[in-house]
Amino acid sequence: VCSTWGNNHFKTFDGDIYQFPGVCEYNFASDCQGPYKEFSVHIQRDLNSRNHPQIQYILLTIKDFTVYLRPKLVVVDGRIVKTPYYSSGVLIESNDIYTKVYAKFGLVLIWNQEDALMVELDNKFNNHTCGLCGDYNGIPIYNEFINGGDYNSITYGNLQKISKPNAKCEDPDETQALPSCNDHRAECEKLLTSSAFADCRLRLNLEMYIQACMQDKCGCEGKQDSFCLCSTISEFSRQCSHAGGRPGEWRTQKFC
Repeated sequence: VCSTWGNNHFKTFDGDIYQFPGVCEYNFASDCQGPYKEFSVHIQRDLNSRNHPQIQYILLTIKDFTVYLRPKLVVVDGRIVKTPYYSSGVLIESNDIYTKVYAKFGLVLIWNQEDALMVELDNKFNNHTCGLCGDYNGIPIYNEFINGGDYNSITYGNLQKISKPNAKCEDPDETQALPSCNDHRAECEKLLTSSAFADCRLRLNLEMYIQACMQDKCGCEGKQDSFCLCSTISEFSRQCSHAGGRPGEWRTQKFC
């Protein structure tokens, strides 16, 4: 599974989590081996009215079939369609919260029509992918591009940009260092180790989500709005369910 959520976080197929704040169109995940692409997923983010990143659109190409998704809108090969929609091995469903695409060849795409996108791929694509989701070779790529190696995550992200002749978007600055957010560690740890997530701790790399939560709190500069806390906790909960865990009730009337 590869996913992106909240404050520009990405988790690759191989399990690394990094941040990349680009607002161009990017290759999220594509089949990159061989002359004929079986699929590609492109995404573009922008900032919503509250200045939070959200996914503006997703462009999914499967062989010669294109699916363009926006919130509450599904366009297939240039035509607006009603869901559920089924054609040539692709099923598209949507409800008030999620848009889901199931493709017979081995891809499931789930988007919450806001900030969070998850793509699950059959393991026949091991070692076959490229894009923001990485190469899916089973080896975490942390040391290759984030940990003081040749690339930082911004350089890596900028390389995934889809060049469009009339696109007006700036590349994020590669020299920007992420702030240290240790002041928020205790709060994030407390939220992610609450009893509701008892079944999740051993299934996921808790530290990566704590770091993401800390970055969210930093990025919000003390604003107490739900996006700053809820997006990473929601992702932790989704990933836990996906890994076979059963998160308890963690949302309350007052929280998220």
